[in-house]
Amino acid sequence: MAVFAMALLCAASSASTDCARASTSFVKTKGTDFMLDGKPFYVTGVNNHYVTFGSRQEVLGVLDDAVALGANVVRTFLQPVIGSLDGSHATIWAWHVRADASDLGVGGTYLLYWDHVAGAMGINDGPDGMAKVDFLLAESAKRNLKLIIAFLDFWDYTGGAQQMRAWYGSADKSGFFFEDPRTKADYRRWVAHVVERLNPLTGLAYRDDPTIMAWELMNEGNAAPESLRLAWSAEMSGYVKSLDHNHLVGSGHSGVLDQMSDLIVQSLDFGTWHGYPLYYNLSVDQFDRTISKFCEIGARAGKPVLLEEFGYARSNPDAADAYTRWLDTLSRDRNCAGWVVWRLVSRQDSSNYPADLHDQFDIRKDGSPIWDALKIAAARKRPGATDDRSTLTAREPK
Repeated sequence: MAVFAMALLCAASSASTDCARASTSFVKTKGTDFMLDGKPFYVTGVNNHYVTFGSRQEVLGVLDDAVALGANVVRTFLQPVIGSLDGSHATIWAWHVRADASDLGVGGTYLLYWDHVAGAMGINDGPDGMAKVDFLLAESAKRNLKLIIAFLDFWDYTGGAQQMRAWYGSADKSGFFFEDPRTKADYRRWVAHVVERLNPLTGLAYRDDPTIMAWELMNEGNAAPESLRLAWSAEMSGYVKSLDHNHLVGSGHSGVLDQMSDLIVQSLDFGTWHGYPLYYNLSVDQFDRTISKFCEIGARAGKPVLLEEFGYARSNPDAADAYTRWLDTLSRDRNCAGWVVWRLVSRQDSSNYPADLHDQFDIRKDGSPIWDALKIAAARKRPGATDDRSTLTAREPK
């Protein structure tokens, strides 16, 4: 079934990638490596937060630019989450803001909401809901891109777990969602709905779709205390695996301060950490040493480790050199399984790139030294490639 559906996708694809080479196998693990079709699968990935609610053109822009970069994985979160459509349960974030998708203008999209008639969580399977995720999966398959998908975001930027605890009148941002029986039941129902969903564009249930590399329980699920976070992670990762025997499961936790303590959870297949030198007051050299430290932690646990979020401001004069150095360290350390940079953005429907005035972590297909550094690093890890950097030195036109 999976092979037949993939063949149909490839026949219909207009993407430049040779879709005939697209794998119909699922990514697995072996020691500190991810594996695909019996060979190590080194992750060279990008994050994007708006591919579940952006316009079709914006989503295709991200996927095409990911291919141009040489990425093999795109990571995202299932969002947005709102209050009730009748306003009886408030939406705690600016759902109706008019802005580019990158700036959280969701254009009326929502995946989860409070159904005031049923008095319970509602799921939107319509064209402004899960149909957008169907499209993302189908288009990613055409481009031979794998997806890491977090079931939920912890933060309230587009609702996330904070909106779901607000449905029940709680102001506790760190504990309520992870221990209240109602939110736990909501989360389980959401997980089951997602993994069992049949995508009409591919003919595959999500749990049978090899385009998905891994599920993550939540993006940066900062439950407190740590004992609660570990207990919740063990319970919910076990639940995901009870429904889906094909896909890997990670926590999606930022993992820095606790040094990936959730690696002890047996039903979590890999470790994740989110490294931003700016936020941890680290120099380029210090962050470089931190990379090897975290990969070694994974080696002791016998699991792959992903640096799945990291960024360095474009305004730093050494930005391209910093990315080159860190990616080289990741590439050469046998214990490191790959990287997923924060964040790839493409032109919005306004025809402009996002302004990115805050932390300046955006990666753009702009022919800049940063773009070139990432592209060269991705090319070095392609199957059959050598470590000769001289093969990709030409600048791309802006």
